[in-house]
Amino acid sequence: MHSKSIAELGAAMRAGEFTSVELTRHFIDRIDRLNGELNALITATPEQALAEAEAADRAIQSGKAGPLTGIPLVQKDIFCTRGVKTSCGSRMLDNFVSPYDATVVERLKQAGAVSLGKANMDEFAMGSSNETSYYGPVRNPWDRGRVPGGSSGGSAAAVAARLAAAATGTDTGGSIRQPAALCGITGLKPTYGRVSRYGMIAFASSLDQAGPMTRSAEDAALMLQAMAGFDPKDSTCADQAVPDYSAMLNDSLQGLKIGLPREYFYEGLDSDVTASIEEAIDLYKQLGAEVVEISLPNSGLAVPTYYVVAPAECSSNLSRFDGVRFGYRCDDPKDLEDLYKRTRGEGFGAEVKRRILIGTYALSAGYYDAYYLKAQKTRHLISDDFKHAFETVDVIMGPTAPTPAFALGEKVDDPVTMYLNDIYTIATNLAGLPGISIPVRAVDGLPVGLQIIGNYFNEGKLLNAAHRYQSETDWHRQIPEGFA
Repeated sequence: MHSKSIAELGAAMRAGEFTSVELTRHFIDRIDRLNGELNALITATPEQALAEAEAADRAIQSGKAGPLTGIPLVQKDIFCTRGVKTSCGSRMLDNFVSPYDATVVERLKQAGAVSLGKANMDEFAMGSSNETSYYGPVRNPWDRGRVPGGSSGGSAAAVAARLAAAATGTDTGGSIRQPAALCGITGLKPTYGRVSRYGMIAFASSLDQAGPMTRSAEDAALMLQAMAGFDPKDSTCADQAVPDYSAMLNDSLQGLKIGLPREYFYEGLDSDVTASIEEAIDLYKQLGAEVVEISLPNSGLAVPTYYVVAPAECSSNLSRFDGVRFGYRCDDPKDLEDLYKRTRGEGFGAEVKRRILIGTYALSAGYYDAYYLKAQKTRHLISDDFKHAFETVDVIMGPTAPTPAFALGEKVDDPVTMYLNDIYTIATNLAGLPGISIPVRAVDGLPVGLQIIGNYFNEGKLLNAAHRYQSETDWHRQIPEGFA
């Protein structure tokens, strides 16, 4: 059962081959047996999952089932979930049980999906390797000695190892696409504002975006259909009609104009990754697409720009974690100042502290203009590069990450090298554009991801391009050894 896609699972349940309860028990058993190897889930919720599966079976029997009815998935532990611990991978929220559902959680429940639990993640979504989690690192199913990527590494590992049919993730600078690439799955970051951020614990509010992490573009289309849409609870959520993504999957690619940024293929990109991307591009040519070279001249400024903007926003967002209203509180504080200092010092991990300090410095008097204001101006230049590119091309393609998955501990003591792992993904967040990563090859047994970037609210075109590629290849069907 675990090898089937969402569409296949739904069809099988409607045909009476098995029930959602049977399917859910199957995934619960896999989590019990296999999660210890990966540390992909922080919290499992088997009793809740079985209750939701029973409700899904009643909906299926009554003929009221939708595409996601009865489908078991996991939620990244950044989404508030009523009655379930929502930790954000941090000691600061280790004791926090959410009193409400995030909009994403609520919409997936309304669609009939079954929640198996909460996926591990880098603390407060700050990391590219899932090594900053208070609950320990997640391990890549393809090689347990390597990272799964981050910050949505638990979600990516769970889907790759078939511990769930799908998962939710969030993407602030590549945190859906990069782990999707390193774990050999499909990860979609929608346009900023396409999916509500209400109930999604904030890292950097102008960059964060929720999206689906699945085995295929077809599954991602079904997930996004349920997740997307206007939400009055989120002032940044776009009031845009949501198209039928599944109806667009098989559109012809004849005449599709693909832009290849010359800046994405310079030094620093692994030669095997380059070969994998070139091989994928050749297939797109065979499918009728036209490939042209383009330039994104300010793309080299994306990483330094991001690491001013994102820490500045996180320093503001994380000021609410002070030990007063909820979350971790230090023992026996002497006074209010001691409460603040020790609670935040003990509750936050090293990477979160580092980014808070950087962000507070960038926003401080005398440095705001020199750093934060300059970064915002550079952000506009990066966005303009994409606008000019989309005047001549339909999509932009390139690598998702510069290398396959690296070893656990390899970059943990070198933050700058770690940050550079997001060099190809950060610019789309700064511009607010949609992007998707799909597996295109394996190098020494490790997956490689192709990134496809689209214009605003053009997720349908990305899903179409990804699905047509996956219709011709089977990289997205590969299962890591030991998890088949």
